[in-house]
Amino acid sequence: MIRRIRSSLRAKLLVAFLLVIAVGTLTSLFVISLFAPRFFEEHMAKMMGPGGMMSGGMNGGADVATTSLQAAFQSSVTQAVLLATAAATLVALGASLFISERITGRVRRIAGSTRRIAAGHYSERVELGPSGATDELGQLTHSFNEMAQSLEATERQRVELLGDVAHELRTPINTLDGYLEGLLDGIVQPSQETWASLREETGRLSRLADDLRDLSRAEARQLSLNPAPEDPATIVTVALNRLRSDFAEEGLELVEHVPANLPPLMADRERTVQVLTNLLTNALRYTPPPGRITLSVSRAPSGSHLLFEVSDTGVGVSEEDLPHLFDRFYRVDKSRSRAAGGSGIGLTIARAIVEAQGGRICAESPGPGLGSTFSFTLPTVRRV
Repeated sequence: MIRRIRSSLRAKLLVAFLLVIAVGTLTSLFVISLFAPRFFEEHMAKMMGPGGMMSGGMNGGADVATTSLQAAFQSSVTQAVLLATAAATLVALGASLFISERITGRVRRIAGSTRRIAAGHYSERVELGPSGATDELGQLTHSFNEMAQSLEATERQRVELLGDVAHELRTPINTLDGYLEGLLDGIVQPSQETWASLREETGRLSRLADDLRDLSRAEARQLSLNPAPEDPATIVTVALNRLRSDFAEEGLELVEHVPANLPPLMADRERTVQVLTNLLTNALRYTPPPGRITLSVSRAPSGSHLLFEVSDTGVGVSEEDLPHLFDRFYRVDKSRSRAAGGSGIGLTIARAIVEAQGGRICAESPGPGLGSTFSFTLPTVRRV
């Protein structure tokens, strides 16, 4: 019972009202019992004294005496009740102010913190207080702090994104500027190789712009998806055909395991191919020759999803890097340039695509130099 009262604001308010009523009632009874006899004695003293209504003994008759006693008693009680009411009102008012301050004080603190967050102070938090977060106000405070923490993280990510974008743009822009300055000064001679280098840098800028557009849509959960029943073998074939020549050129072995009896997927073909392409490109980039990349598809343990796995024999990933692989602009090898290491947002986009289709994506690695495995799940077509 006590635990229920502590965990419910409604119960606290009800108990507070009952306490105010009880305090008022006890105060009234105490004041009446304390002052009513005194008032009665004073009235009786006046009546029995010289010139009083009962000073003549029995001459006034029994009726006069009874009437006088009744009047004295009624007057005494009336005075005591009035005094008790005033005292009870003051005590109840004080108790109400104390209890209401305990309740509304937390609301005012939340309101003040809300205004400070609206002004841009995202580090603002509201203390839960000694009673913890068991009642409705405590839960509101906890939810408010979670919201503030989320806003602070979003703002931090926004600032980091601007810095990352500026950094990613600097390299191709500096390269273009160097070539153009050399052409103007006559240091660099116009040639087919020069124009090809300039074209390559503008292509990097274009790809970065496309990646940033996809990233923006992914983080805003506005990716355009057209899920339909798809054959997983077809998706794998399309993704592998895009990269077979690259694997052959790098001297890497490409192995695929796709059983013929797999159920169809409910997925967007182009977006799923994009995910597989990103994972295969990542494996290609971080697997030195002679190495092997294996792409396999199987039923997930849940039975309602298919599991795609891309395993490599490459450089592997350390334990501290694993949780950050899907963070935007994160690279395991910080020394790699964008040309060698990609934009750093391909895995971020892949995660957004997979999760938007009802799947999950993860990465595993025994450690540096021991290869890695990227896997994701997608739902199969539900049978009616």
